Amino acid sequence: MQITSPQETATAVQTADRKKSALDQAGGVKGVVYSALPALVFVVANSAGGLKVGILAALLVACGIAVRRLMRRESIQPALGGVFGVAIAAGVSWYTGSAKDFFLIGIWASLAGAVAFVLSVALRWPLAGLIWNSTTGKGTVWRADKRSRIYYDVATLVLAAIFGARFAVQQYLYQADEVGSLGFAKIAMGYPLLAVGLLAVAWAVRASDKRLKAVGLLPTEQT
Repeated sequence: MQITSPQETATAVQTADRKKSALDQAGGVKGVVYSALPALVFVVANSAGGLKVGILAALLVACGIAVRRLMRRESIQPALGGVFGVAIAAGVSWYTGSAKDFFLIGIWASLAGAVAFVLSVALRWPLAGLIWNSTTGKGTVWRADKRSRIYYDVATLVLAAIFGARFAVQQYLYQADEVGSLGFAKIAMGYPLLAVGLLAVAWAVRASDKRLKAVGLLPTEQT
């Protein structure tokens, strides 16, 4: 995500394990399906039986997914996060009495994300670089090199574009009262677009690490 000595081999294995755990916590392939199900069920149930039925169905699916994860001894974080997210969305929709408000928080969260990413670039602390290097223990050495900052600027702006696109499309559908299309957009613009953003981050990480090693700011054995 070269290695010659036993110590370096052990370090690489530990790093791989941490990356695998992070992927597991994100939910992997099943996480993509699980994250899409509550919104899909809400749209179908709302269309068939009305708002209350849609809310109840979405909550039951989210809770069912959480129970299944726990019974299979999978990470509890996606389970609790999924239930919490659906519960908040359902609560807003129940309070306003409008099915489209089930997606309201997600829409404005996308706008907030886009603004945060753009602002971080303007402040010369691109979030892609800050988050990655903080979680991997590399600190802020990447900021000492202008080209590395540019790499992370690009990745961060890609993420900003993704979140901005989510907001623009879903806000348009929200204003048009297209509940079914909102559900489809939420699913289609969720993990698939996020995968594109993660590819941009992966490119920035590799390009930055290569550059930092070349200028002596990063040990050649560090990955």
